[in-house]
Amino acid sequence: MKYDICIIGSGAGAGPVAYELSRAGFKVLVLEKGGSYQKEDFFKDEIGVCRRSTFTPALDEEQHVIEDIQDDVWTRTPTSKSGWDFWNGNIVGGSSNFMSGYFHRLKPMDFRLKSQYGNIKGANIVDWPISYADLEPYYTKAEKVIGISGKVVKHPCQEPRSTPDFPYYPTSEHRISSWFDTVCAKQGFYSIPTPRAVLPYAVGNRQGCEYAGYCGSYGCSSGAKGSSREALLNKALKTNNLTIKANSFVKKLHSKEGKVISAEYLDKNKSSHKVEARIFVVAAQAIESSRLLLNSANAEFPFGLANNSRQVGENLIFSSGGSGTGEFKYEDFDTKEVEALKQIGPFVNRSLQDWYEIKEKGKSFKGGTIDFLFEHPNAVSRARRAMYDGELVWGNALKKRLLNHFTTRRVFTFEVFCDWTPTDDCFVSLDETIKDKWGMPVAKVRIGSHPHDIKVGEVLAAKAETVLKEMGARNISSSISPAPPANLQAGGCRFGNDPKTSVLDKNCKAHELENLYVSDGSFMPTGGAVPFTWTIYANSFRVADEIIKHLTSMKKKFR
Repeated sequence: MKYDICIIGSGAGAGPVAYELSRAGFKVLVLEKGGSYQKEDFFKDEIGVCRRSTFTPALDEEQHVIEDIQDDVWTRTPTSKSGWDFWNGNIVGGSSNFMSGYFHRLKPMDFRLKSQYGNIKGANIVDWPISYADLEPYYTKAEKVIGISGKVVKHPCQEPRSTPDFPYYPTSEHRISSWFDTVCAKQGFYSIPTPRAVLPYAVGNRQGCEYAGYCGSYGCSSGAKGSSREALLNKALKTNNLTIKANSFVKKLHSKEGKVISAEYLDKNKSSHKVEARIFVVAAQAIESSRLLLNSANAEFPFGLANNSRQVGENLIFSSGGSGTGEFKYEDFDTKEVEALKQIGPFVNRSLQDWYEIKEKGKSFKGGTIDFLFEHPNAVSRARRAMYDGELVWGNALKKRLLNHFTTRRVFTFEVFCDWTPTDDCFVSLDETIKDKWGMPVAKVRIGSHPHDIKVGEVLAAKAETVLKEMGARNISSSISPAPPANLQAGGCRFGNDPKTSVLDKNCKAHELENLYVSDGSFMPTGGAVPFTWTIYANSFRVADEIIKHLTSMKKKFR
């Protein structure tokens, strides 16, 4: 069967395209390398999820090669040896299944960093070819369709909105949230209710949040979390215009005379298949999207599909920043306060963006976002942190530390998000020697960070620490690191107006191919100082509109 559109991947960049095109009456095929699961398949098994990688490939069969710098020398390490897993979300719905769901919009300044703040030496910062105003209607659309809950409050860095508030009221909040608000007010900070891609009550076939606390790294068993699978693909399937083929690894896209003509994929039995479509969309998450295009080299594109500019894989970005913690020791609080601290379930749902723009010594530079939350309830990871006290602890000493860790305190944490500055030393290429179980070269990822990112992160972490201190926390610490989170990746196929310096045009269509789009985070020239997912969703809805226009014009042309 020839489809109107073939989408490679099924996460946040793929779901809106599949949803909108199938509802518009077009025949859509989604090819997903991972397996297919529903909410009933997700569970709170700490060992299965965090120690045995239940939903990710075995690294001896599928891996990446990571290059990082040690003592000024780039060192190459396969992930099968390091265990550093970059396969987050290798299932239908992608990594949106496992997100925490902290959703912030980009702000107008994020679309024009170069114009507003100028160049940074050693960086490849460019303005976006679209503006915040172009994306704002699609942020609004994502709020309703994905199901984003929250409360809009005025603050100095509040971005413009076309609607006064979120379509869903906030999820239930922990009693500590009011402590946070009080402390911030005393310090002159603007406490922001954190928008969440989590429904507070049942909507359609999705249940409301069950408040288990296992959002980050876990699939949602209630369907409240707005994953691509739950919020979009399951609905799109009801149109009978969408076909999802799980366990289908796309090894190569074939092109001829400036058009993609087929996708070649292997099923779980390694049997080869080809599929034809009018439009092809790549949305396999940034690293793997670049890898697919590079592996699709042919006579017309000897350096990789859509890569005569040699820009595919370049300017890979992650989310920069880090995290910090503080301990609320029960002995420091009265009975009612301890009772409040022990409350389990409701979210803290608080963020600060007072320093989204930082002014220092008469100059301004881009800052970031700080999200606050309790430590993840995963008992395995909490216990592992108790195993070290300068050195490894075991036996009776470990038993005492575990008892103390779980019964005498509550750990409050914060996460810092700031821009990952794009550089020439952060990119995707193909490894020269290692291949996956299908015989295809794996992605080699060079991870080079810019010192500017550490500077910004440390400023934000210091501000967050003052809040924890005023709230009565002890043993406060933070870590700002150049090591990237594997689940927050973007870039590699940045969009722009100049085909010589970008892979995609402003509508995320490849400059060099008339029917190839890339709709995951690969398009982003810069990532902003927030998690990427809401922006990926919004842009994918925008791209879907462009593809509908494209397909409609093709039909008129051949009438």
